[in-house]
Amino acid sequence: MENLTIEELLSRYPYAIEFFDVNGLPIEDKQKTIQEYINTLPYVFLEDMGINHQGLFKRFLVFMQRMEDIRKERNFSIHSLTVLGGTDKNGKKEQDKLKISMGEIICIVGPTGSGKSRLLADIEWMAQKDTPTGRRILIDDCIPPESWRFSIEHKLVAQLSQNMNFVMDICVGDFIKLHAQSRMIDDVDDKTLKIIHHANELSGEAFDLNTPLTSLSGGQSRALMVADTAFLSTSPIVLIDEIENAGINRKKALELLVDQNKIVLIATHDPLLALTGDKRIVIKNGGIYKVLETTESEKQRLEQLTEIDNVMMQYRERLRKGELLD
Repeated sequence: MENLTIEELLSRYPYAIEFFDVNGLPIEDKQKTIQEYINTLPYVFLEDMGINHQGLFKRFLVFMQRMEDIRKERNFSIHSLTVLGGTDKNGKKEQDKLKISMGEIICIVGPTGSGKSRLLADIEWMAQKDTPTGRRILIDDCIPPESWRFSIEHKLVAQLSQNMNFVMDICVGDFIKLHAQSRMIDDVDDKTLKIIHHANELSGEAFDLNTPLTSLSGGQSRALMVADTAFLSTSPIVLIDEIENAGINRKKALELLVDQNKIVLIATHDPLLALTGDKRIVIKNGGIYKVLETTESEKQRLEQLTEIDNVMMQYRERLRKGELLD
């Protein structure tokens, strides 16, 4: 790395430009190596920074090493997640063991206030009998390292909430590129176009790279974040809260996330979604009351519900376009 010219350095490691920007270092000659460049900086300039030539070069090496560490850790993935049961609000033991594998869709059902959010919090925190429920979380059948609980790179859960309101005064394309660059993605332009393409497949009204974030509707915002999470989020588990109220194609949204090897957890009151999952966790009184696998009979009912839902979606689209339903 030290022998590369600055031009070669930026070509091979695009994120290196951040070192120059953060430290206010103007680049006038890209044919010098980083060591040669630093050696040409005036002593007065470095004094203002409170550092010498050697110190600045060491700072550069530390910066690049840290960025490379993030780059290597960005593909955080797991094969399975296991919840070892604790107790409900009355101290009654819940189901002993629940194992969830990569690519599964798990629905969480139960009345409001039953404890669905507590279950997700335990998973996100990788609880080790140190939360009110007394649950323990295993990753790939092992107790996760303590450092993972505080690590940005090992964030287990990405949450997609019901309400998403953007306040950033930038366009959709710039928003995605900023996220991609923060994740050290190499093919930023291709990834940006892919995300917008898939987001438009989920939402009713299409948008493009230049659409202001603040002008997106609720459904468009949700569609954008589903696609963004699928392709850019390093979190292997995705929680979706009541996607039935999002105004998007929820079946395609789930397929997109599962295709990217995510474990999908859905908190829902929608019977169609509840039966779409491989399993559904029934929460009662703060504990896991039951874990049910979708039966063949229920899958047949799901087909009927899907037909009804397709008719409803067709009606919705026709009404949106100003057509009559005569």
